[in-house]
Amino acid sequence: MTDTTQLAERDQSTLARRDTEQPTRRITLTPAVDIYEDPQGVTLWADLPGVTKDKLDVKVHDSSLSIEAEAVVPTRANLRLQHAEVREPHFARTFTLSPDFDTSKIEASIQDGVLKLTIPRRDEARPRRIEVKTS
Repeated sequence: MTDTTQLAERDQSTLARRDTEQPTRRITLTPAVDIYEDPQGVTLWADLPGVTKDKLDVKVHDSSLSIEAEAVVPTRANLRLQHAEVREPHFARTFTLSPDFDTSKIEASIQDGVLKLTIPRRDEARPRRIEVKTS
């Protein structure tokens, strides 16, 4: 092992003091989303790693759809954290919806850290075929 790859020994009293002096910073992340549109509506897939149903909040108000979530980063009890860049991140993202969508019929599900939102179009906003008659 070379000198540049060896771990440095740290004084535990300095490490503990630093942990108590610094306030816990809340990191807000913008989740990556994929949006698919068809004549029936829109399906939105949002990546929310580490998020469970009880830590997820999806709200719609007027034409605004908001997603907020807290991730749970599990750590084993007998392990000591040496370095953490992201600790229990907060996810937040807001979308503006067209009046063509029926916000009362939005369906949401989460599985393996991926949120799926199905947002249907209003019946009157869906494309429809008009029958042409001959006279």
